[in-house]
Amino acid sequence: MEPIRIFHFSDVLCIWAYIAQIRLDELKTTFQDRVALEYHFVPVFGVAREKLENRWRDRGGLKGYSDHVHEVVQKFDYITIHPDIWTKVTPPSSTSCHLFLHAIQILEAKGLVEQQAFEKAIWAFREAFFTQLANISDRKVQFEIAEELKLSIAAIQAQIDSGEAYAQLSKDFELVKEHTVTVSPTLIFNEGRQRLNGNVGYRVIEANIRELLHNPPGEQSWC
Repeated sequence: MEPIRIFHFSDVLCIWAYIAQIRLDELKTTFQDRVALEYHFVPVFGVAREKLENRWRDRGGLKGYSDHVHEVVQKFDYITIHPDIWTKVTPPSSTSCHLFLHAIQILEAKGLVEQQAFEKAIWAFREAFFTQLANISDRKVQFEIAEELKLSIAAIQAQIDSGEAYAQLSKDFELVKEHTVTVSPTLIFNEGRQRLNGNVGYRVIEANIRELLHNPPGEQSWC
């Protein structure tokens, strides 16, 4: 039986995606080879500072957004964030991160790095920002994270220079348009017929997957 293919869209700077990582880990542990996660990026924070300053202008600006993020995190005891999140350091754009991460994804697909290197890198980027205030938009910081993960900077740069990483990022943009993704994180499965947006509990995600596993695609509808 073919695994359930799941498109996972997120922004590396999104607090909800950071919170939801534990749910993805649980999915992989529970269903193993019965699900196949395919990671894509949606540029919610493509123009981060300008977007936050404009949307939070009447609610305290960046400080107001920082307070909001802290309020959100207080509901989840398994993660921590830096006290000065989004105030002392405000990465200009998540797009730079997404490009760099796709370069690592390509290396993994080519068998040039260990399996799950891409997933580990995504988590490392999120953790570096949310817990250490690392400006992960900065290429120097990206190189530092790659070195900590024992990944070849030259190999990553080669995927960017060749245009392959840009092509993968462009594919994300096309899929975001095709599936009208506006929220991070978003899970899309059943060939686009089902989606779960934002802060969705694990049991809801699990129930949707079990329903698909127990009801083959050809038996989804009577009409």
